[in-house]
Amino acid sequence: MPKVVDHEERRKELAEAVWRIVLRDGVEHASVRTVAAEAGWSTGSLRHYFPTQDALLRFAAELSADKVVARLRQSLNEERGPRLVMRTVGLELLPLDEQRRAEIAVWLAFVDRARVDASLRAIERRINGEAVENYEKIFAWARDIRALRPGLEPRREARAFQALVDGLAVHALLRPHQYDNDVIVAILDDHLDRVFTEQDPEARGTAAGH
Repeated sequence: MPKVVDHEERRKELAEAVWRIVLRDGVEHASVRTVAAEAGWSTGSLRHYFPTQDALLRFAAELSADKVVARLRQSLNEERGPRLVMRTVGLELLPLDEQRRAEIAVWLAFVDRARVDASLRAIERRINGEAVENYEKIFAWARDIRALRPGLEPRREARAFQALVDGLAVHALLRPHQYDNDVIVAILDDHLDRVFTEQDPEARGTAAGH
């Protein structure tokens, strides 16, 4: 019988090769030729799936973001209360272990490339726009149940949260000796304490058990 080819698995294999190159050498080195070599493919076989470098980078960027979003959805299924939800989101988006460090480093490389790549810029804007919209919904929920401190506005708090987490992630990657796990989790918790009236003292200070 002819061998059944799982095309989605093959595309994922190529995306993972892109991520490895981006982490090791930078996104500018993730060409069709280098990715094919990294994956152990011929360039002709790779072009069957992705005819151009832009198409390959687009897929790798979207899959990178989708992995994090899927994990977030799974981790939030059993969360209770807006503060704990936002804490879980923050912990997933901070480089607290090797997996998250790699994911964030790859995503930031794509974001930097998006400055000069219109297709990646569209992906980056969509992902970040959807994130802010979801954060705003959670802050609005907190306001409606009086868990958001008086005078705070959900849209502004959504943007502030995104800026805080993105900034912490960058500093933790660039200056891990100054921004270690304890420091960035404490900063996240301090921010949430200033935003929400509800508290989750059992969760404070834990980076892994979320």
